[in-house]
Amino acid sequence: MADLEALQQVLGVSFNKISLLEQCLVHCSYLNENPDFPLSSNERLEFLGDAVLGLIVADKLYRDFPRLSEGEMTRLRAYLVRQETLAEVATSLKLGQHLYLGRGEGAGGGRARSSNLACALEAIIGAVFIDQGLAKTRKLVLRWLTPRLEEALLEEQGVDYKSRLQELVQASRHLTPVYRLVEMAGPDHARQFTVEAVVGEEVLGHGQGSSKQAAELEAARVALSNLSGSK
Repeated sequence: MADLEALQQVLGVSFNKISLLEQCLVHCSYLNENPDFPLSSNERLEFLGDAVLGLIVADKLYRDFPRLSEGEMTRLRAYLVRQETLAEVATSLKLGQHLYLGRGEGAGGGRARSSNLACALEAIIGAVFIDQGLAKTRKLVLRWLTPRLEEALLEEQGVDYKSRLQELVQASRHLTPVYRLVEMAGPDHARQFTVEAVVGEEVLGHGQGSSKQAAELEAARVALSNLSGSK
């Protein structure tokens, strides 16, 4: 059976109604083999969680990025709520090991299947919304998705600061920038990375982000700004 106490610690949520969390983990294949199980599958909670997730992401994009067009917001929302992104989050939470699966589904790799992981995560979002309200759910969702949003924004804007910096430095100094991890702080589910962009022995810029990639991009951006200002 799922270790609900351990899962609550990973999620950072203490449920008032613990059966809601357990229901999030129940795949329909498990009920086919265990018809007397007292809980239904996670499908209804997944339906609710999908709607709540879409609202939270849309609200975040609308409020925090007033210069984005409707098309840009639509593309970013689609990226953040897609199955692959949600499965990545679920994997980081080790959600697969807690799922209630039928024997065939489990033996067939169901604990690592993207659709199962994404559905369970959406069900958890729905369950937290019911149990804790929108504010708590919003905090949880944004903690999971902010690192992905940072990367998606850079991709949407078409800005590759690392490539720009490499081209500039290779042309002027015949060197290649190196990105050095300075610090990694915070718990597993909310890491904060600090990276410096180094050319030769000179540190050209520092960057922070919720992922190593985002921190490197920020360090490259700062390095480019510093190089432009030194001319």
